[in-house]
Amino acid sequence: MKKNILVVDDSALMRRVICDIINSDSTFQVTEVCRDGLEAYEKLKIKAYDAVVLDVNMPRMDGLELLEKLQQDGIKATIIMVSTLTTRDADVTIRAMELGAVDFVTKPGNLIEAKGNDFKNGLLGILKAVIKTDDGKSASGAPVRTLGTKERILVKVPNAVERTGGSGKNKLIALACSTGGPKALQSVIPYLPADLNAPMVLVQHMPKGFTKSMADRLNETSKIEVREAQEGDVLKKGCVYIAPGGNHMEIQKKPDGSHVVRLNDKPAIGGLRPCANITYQSLRTSGYDEIVCVVLTGMGADGTEGILSLKERKKIYVISQDAASCVVYGMPKAIADAGVVNEVVPLTDVAGTIIKNVGVQ
Repeated sequence: MKKNILVVDDSALMRRVICDIINSDSTFQVTEVCRDGLEAYEKLKIKAYDAVVLDVNMPRMDGLELLEKLQQDGIKATIIMVSTLTTRDADVTIRAMELGAVDFVTKPGNLIEAKGNDFKNGLLGILKAVIKTDDGKSASGAPVRTLGTKERILVKVPNAVERTGGSGKNKLIALACSTGGPKALQSVIPYLPADLNAPMVLVQHMPKGFTKSMADRLNETSKIEVREAQEGDVLKKGCVYIAPGGNHMEIQKKPDGSHVVRLNDKPAIGGLRPCANITYQSLRTSGYDEIVCVVLTGMGADGTEGILSLKERKKIYVISQDAASCVVYGMPKAIADAGVVNEVVPLTDVAGTIIKNVGVQ
């Protein structure tokens, strides 16, 4: 049975393009369309859809306002945002994912791009990743969890007595995530202390511009410092460095023992730039005594190859998010299947597990 999709966009042309793309796949069908969030709200109050493809900017009620209404009313929906690459839309999209949207696809700038393979493959890829089939898995085979817009996650953080993981060692945290990651990170990064005894490098699959918005938002809500990484940044404890969209991020050891960020725009790996495998592999020659690798929700297997390569040269400790708390259990499943995971924990325990393993200064 085909999965029912609701398309919400104020542009008749974009509605037509999006509908054609969705209906071209035998897995899905667009059953209804709306011109703004208000129309969509009225439909979502009385009917459930397998997914909603939602524009950001619309008259009467925009995408963000709709998500806020759904949250207030406790209405659950699997929502994929369609966002332009403007700074404002990036900020709104990050906020939308905090409110429950599971992922987003960037809106084409013109009709040629709209009818191109990049937009089509991106939209269908996300739909296939986040929509449950009858066996509770995605069309790609990974287990899927639908987040309700009113869901609150109670994060468990160990008390000060338990923060013993530092033990004088020079450690680094390297975290990778994808689909569902921006929302998941809201339940991890704000719960890390400012005096965390290690730096963190973080790869979230996102286009240029969106990573800056995500970093700024996380920095506002966290005790630990969060920034979009820049070329030459010197890694320091108690700081999170997020790989900028459109660039791979590598970590290089300097002669004085410090470590710096190196960015490059080499071709995407498996369609990904940044790619977590690149970051993990670069840590093979680092000066850290131990790398704490963290793999959160996401489609695909990015991170596994890099962590396996890193294990050949470095002592690692691998923390993987469990299937039940993942939006898409793809990346964590891949590393778990590789047999190198030390702890599998629910999202609520990720921050505490990190603190337990690296300690505080």
